[in-house]
Amino acid sequence: MSKTIKKIAVMTSGGDSPGMNAAIRSVARTCAYYNIECAGIYRGYEGMIEGDFKELTARNVKGLINKGGTVLKSARSKEFRTKEGRQKAYDALVAANVDALVVVGGDGTFTGALIFNQEFGFPVMGIPGTIDNDIFGTSHTLGYDTALNTVVEVIDKIRDTASSHNRLFFVEVMGRDAGHIALNVGVGAGAEEILIPEEDLGLERLLESLRRSKLSGKSSSIVVVAEGDKIGKNVFELKDYVEENMTEYEVRVSVLGHMQRGGSPSCFDRVLASRMGVKAVESLLEGKSNYMVGLLSDTIQLTPLEQAVKGKSKINEELIRVSDIMTT
Repeated sequence: MSKTIKKIAVMTSGGDSPGMNAAIRSVARTCAYYNIECAGIYRGYEGMIEGDFKELTARNVKGLINKGGTVLKSARSKEFRTKEGRQKAYDALVAANVDALVVVGGDGTFTGALIFNQEFGFPVMGIPGTIDNDIFGTSHTLGYDTALNTVVEVIDKIRDTASSHNRLFFVEVMGRDAGHIALNVGVGAGAEEILIPEEDLGLERLLESLRRSKLSGKSSSIVVVAEGDKIGKNVFELKDYVEENMTEYEVRVSVLGHMQRGGSPSCFDRVLASRMGVKAVESLLEGKSNYMVGLLSDTIQLTPLEQAVKGKSKINEELIRVSDIMTT
């Protein structure tokens, strides 16, 4: 174990996700276990520049494991994008006697940490926290499982209304660049169609599928749409197109938005955050740096930060095949 690291700081950045607080708790308690200090950085890189730090102990992180969001807050920082801003951040960490950094977030967060390490040689370790699950090097990001459960529960409720009124609902879920949420909740909620960025279904094929559903006796339908789907300009354009071509359907749109990010983390996310926090701290103490901790084949493994940033998460092809079969 490296004796040079006596204090580790942890911060959250980018969009919040359920499990971030559990990760903060895990980092703080792992530091306490190894008798080193831990500091929490408020408001991400902006707080780092301003030296907005607070001591974290095994006791003052109690009660965090079940809370959604992030108690350390999150903020965008234009200043950190500049060399001068990063110098201020480095000076603040040195002044606070911080020896290493754990960052919880997504691509943007990791890119900042990567540049920071390259410029100052400061030890960094990443924990993937985003509900989109679009980070290379891990099968699950923090918050993804919770978001899936939240969305499935909402779609189940929407289906009750769809069935009662013979309606077609387009349900838009998060996923600008990746369709992981849409694909999984579509299968889990029994959607009639799933539209994701990775698969261009096409407007005509969508109509054909809906017509088949209608002919098979279905009086209502649910179509799950990832916000990054390329079929139409937006989900409301899809609604208009279907209404024009299938007058027998009464069409509604439900955009779930930020409700997908909130809520108490699932048991899976709480356990995952705990495992990732331990691995992040222990890896830094072993002298490792510039890695992201991730879940691969049910084990916590390290992926170089550069690969995590530049790599692309892959959609589950087997699940696409399953969805095709289930929607027949």
